[in-house]
Amino acid sequence: MNYTEVTIECKNTDETCDRLTALGVDGFVIENEDDFKAFLENNRQYWDYVDSSLEESYKGVSRVKFYVEDNEDGARLLDAVKAEFEVKTAPVCDADWENNWKEYYKPLEIGEKLLVVPEWIECAEEGRVPLRLDPGLLFGTGAHATTRMCLAALEKYAGEGKRALDLGCGSGILGIGAVVLGSDFCTACDIDPKAPDTVMENASLNDIGGDKMKVYAGDIIGDGKLRVLLGTGYDIVLANIVSDVIIPLAPFVRAFMAPGGVFITSGIIDGREEEVAAALKSAGLEIIAHRHEEEWHCFECV
Repeated sequence: MNYTEVTIECKNTDETCDRLTALGVDGFVIENEDDFKAFLENNRQYWDYVDSSLEESYKGVSRVKFYVEDNEDGARLLDAVKAEFEVKTAPVCDADWENNWKEYYKPLEIGEKLLVVPEWIECAEEGRVPLRLDPGLLFGTGAHATTRMCLAALEKYAGEGKRALDLGCGSGILGIGAVVLGSDFCTACDIDPKAPDTVMENASLNDIGGDKMKVYAGDIIGDGKLRVLLGTGYDIVLANIVSDVIIPLAPFVRAFMAPGGVFITSGIIDGREEEVAAALKSAGLEIIAHRHEEEWHCFECV
């Protein structure tokens, strides 16, 4: 089935949606500059950087989009909408939307040891350790510079007898990486309630079960009971998040670490590295390595 995309430029998206509903339209995409700005402001803990081209694409925008099937019912609905609104239309060809995005993900070599492999690809790379992942889930595919730097740093420390803690774990790629590199166990945590299921799904792709990995959902900074539950004595603590979370997290990191342990952190954009470094040092951590790739920074601390 093919579709027609219908776009209506309007001043009041709520009123437009009400009128469209009355005409029989039952699903919308609303694009609005004010809503976009509010979303960014209310979710600043998840990012330090928003691409300027994305911000520019919402400048002055107030529109409603919807889709009608290319059949008689769709044509009648479109005629009714055109009688009330000025519209723009564009054809949309049917496609396997669920799977077409997969063509953009290929096996990715990271550091000297790892090969991040999308779970649907059968791939063997001699001399590299495969880390299988479903990139369609939470953040962490290996393609982003912050993830690459963390995994490359992790290679130096992961191994037999080691325990890892992945804070802000997303897809679980860092913690799973610690285990496939030989570590005994990884505890992971993320504020997203979907994280436990997502991480364990990715872990299972690497034959990792509950005897090797445990995942929690919650706010590490605000929940003291959760911090106690996560425990201590970790040889490796990982946090690939954003500066505005790393800074308040820093005072708690040392308590998670075993003597001689290491803290690997990234998600630090250009311009914030000195501020984060100061917070880490103030928390009693010493930066022993500093990686910089693209516009991002990664610190290794003891």
